[in-house]
Amino acid sequence: MRNVGLLAGCQALANCCNVLMVAIAALVGQNLAPDASLATLPFALQFVGIMVTTVPASFMMSRFGRRYGFSQGAVIGIVAGLICSLAVFERSFMLYCAGSLIYGAFAAHASYYRFAAADAAKPESKARAISLVLAGGIVAAIAGPELAKWSRDLFEPIFFAGSFLVVSALSFVVLLVVQFIRIPNLKPEVSSKGGRPLSEIARQPAFIVAVLAGMIGYGSMNLIMTATPLAMLACNHDFADSAFVIQWHVLGMFAPSFFTGSLVRRFGVEAILLTGGALILGCIAMNLSGIEVFQFWSALVMLGLGWNFLYVGGSVLLTSTHTPEERGKVQALNEFLTFGTVAVTALSSGALLHAFGWNVVNLGVVIPILVVIAAALWFRRQNRAPVPQH
Repeated sequence: MRNVGLLAGCQALANCCNVLMVAIAALVGQNLAPDASLATLPFALQFVGIMVTTVPASFMMSRFGRRYGFSQGAVIGIVAGLICSLAVFERSFMLYCAGSLIYGAFAAHASYYRFAAADAAKPESKARAISLVLAGGIVAAIAGPELAKWSRDLFEPIFFAGSFLVVSALSFVVLLVVQFIRIPNLKPEVSSKGGRPLSEIARQPAFIVAVLAGMIGYGSMNLIMTATPLAMLACNHDFADSAFVIQWHVLGMFAPSFFTGSLVRRFGVEAILLTGGALILGCIAMNLSGIEVFQFWSALVMLGLGWNFLYVGGSVLLTSTHTPEERGKVQALNEFLTFGTVAVTALSSGALLHAFGWNVVNLGVVIPILVVIAAALWFRRQNRAPVPQH
């Protein structure tokens, strides 16, 4: 529980950075970009940074330990915030893109907090450990947008430069907190075994469904979330309104984590995945129903809830597919595929919104979510199939 508490604190701090970036990234990009269609490119590059860092970060943690990896990630976060702040002062879109890419490496390391908690938990407690660590994001739901609003004008008339300095400060606090984490490293003789080939592990039905839930759940959420501040701006809603909507969205993402793990144990992971898919479909329906603040707000709350159920459910399911010596490569593949999908959605979100409009952005998510729902139903049928008698 000590490790879970510390990791939840790290998750809260890292998510404060993430939420702050969500609230301002597209707006800063729009201000600095030479073309409106490039407004979300810096934000997309964060996910490119995550994608290319997930694999080396996982293998490095397997070799040197979680604390070493999380410390390295925090240092990267400090540097990224400083570079982005300088980019705003210099009005350099290219420098802002570089800082955003580097920030992604920090976020990649932070994505392993939930798995670090599962490493130190008993099998029956893994779901609860993962969900409680993610519950640290509730702090971010409240503090992130408020920090964005507070720091926006710190260096007026140069807006948002102070926001990125807040990212550096929060990353420094993460660096301090992770020094108190105590998670035993794998013994060299265990780590060197490597376990089964990755191709064999990836053929398991549980692995397929877990990865689909992570990829499509996170990618769909990111596609809609990234476009929302720009869509609200186009509908003549002000920055305070979009920050309010993002705040409630993040609350929807992380508040259920106090009980999602218990729900998984009570109703089964398939039911949680199906509920998550249904919630995201509800989000799409609400977004298509109107352009008032209420529609944006209620849609993004449902989007956050749906993401939580898919992300926690997929993460819990993934832990059942590997042994301790296999976890480095399995978690690396899962994170690479998940954040590769997220990078694609982030890269395309602004361009889709600019070229085709808000409705197309939402409708583009329907088929992928139906694929997740179908996969969860297939997995439930697999688990209930009778065992052949010989």
